[in-house]
Amino acid sequence: MRSVGRHAVARGEPVVAAVVFAVLGLGAQAVAPQKAPGQVGTPQNPSPMVERTRTHLRLPAQTPEGRREKLSLGTLFVPAKLRSKNRSPVLFFFHAGGVVPEVAAARNNTVVVSAVLGAGSRSYEKPFRDPAVFGNLLREAETSAGMRLTPITLAGWSAGCGAIRQIMSTPEYYEQVANAIMIDGIHTSYIGGKPGPLESQIDPEPLKAFIKLARDATQGKKRVIITHSEIFPGTFASTTETADYILNALGLHPRPVVKWGPMGTQQLSEVHEGKFLLVGFAGNSAPDHVDQLQSLPEYLQWLKRK
Repeated sequence: MRSVGRHAVARGEPVVAAVVFAVLGLGAQAVAPQKAPGQVGTPQNPSPMVERTRTHLRLPAQTPEGRREKLSLGTLFVPAKLRSKNRSPVLFFFHAGGVVPEVAAARNNTVVVSAVLGAGSRSYEKPFRDPAVFGNLLREAETSAGMRLTPITLAGWSAGCGAIRQIMSTPEYYEQVANAIMIDGIHTSYIGGKPGPLESQIDPEPLKAFIKLARDATQGKKRVIITHSEIFPGTFASTTETADYILNALGLHPRPVVKWGPMGTQQLSEVHEGKFLLVGFAGNSAPDHVDQLQSLPEYLQWLKRK
């Protein structure tokens, strides 16, 4: 376990220590697991994998210049070189604070509100069960930034995708949000509480919001990116399994790809339909999971190109 953590936080990586455990258990809380008779819980099986082949690049540790304001939920960052002083795109990013979302914002000329709310997707769903919370947060961010914030992009890594699922359950906000990025964090339970033995049956309910987003993106109504790794948690559905389920619901099929992705990642598959992009990456260890978080600046560029 310690060796996995060492590799995940190597190179002075500016990610809170709890981030490593997104691979080792936080994702398990994405949905309430269904319990078999006598079962007391379904923690993730700790991954014994340590990946030493690829170079796991990390963003520079220096924080970009700009203005920071604490909000009721998270931190607002306005890059110093933001072009407009009256209106700006805004990124709401869940499950990472500090350098990663701020570098992404500075490189992509956008305001960002970043929030780290705790361990597991339930920590990110809970605040937004009150539909007024996101609207209040948007207004608070606009007041602090001193400008109108639009269009809106929601993005989450690992457990942070739970916030996107909950916010998108409110029709008003669903219409307001232009873009969504789910980074290696869409999970659900196994029906019966365990996988297989062949293709597993998974609980579709927590995936409905993501399927709707993806379908609208294929029709050009929104821009949506989903990424996944090869990590297999064992006690709940992996991001590979949920990606396959979403594609099947849309009648889409991934095409094999072998090429380098951002931050030393190795891309294995891709689906591009309309304004919907789903990308599969190699890797089943903690550093591979963190690679995708570190790729956030590039994903924001993808939104503009795809």
